[in-house]
Amino acid sequence: MANSNGKLVAAFLAGAAAGASLGLLLAPDKGKDTRKKMKKSFDDLGSKAQDAFKKAEEAFDNLTKKKEAAEKKEEKKDDKK
Repeated sequence: MANSNGKLVAAFLAGAAAGASLGLLLAPDKGKDTRKKMKKSFDDLGSKAQDAFKKAEEAFDNLTKKKEAAEKKEEKKDDKK
């Protein structure tokens, strides 16, 4: 499940980057202005990707901790038997 979510996020970010690039390339601006807009757009996209990665990493860590706690609880039950 975590792998499919990662693929979904990656696909979304790739689509957003492609759409932003095409939109800027087809816009009727000077080359210098277009390059500035593209740089800002990619910088923003990079920041959003980093934030999404951090959130996914935190969610994975939380799930791992919950799994480990559940396993320890199950071991204690088995020891009592």
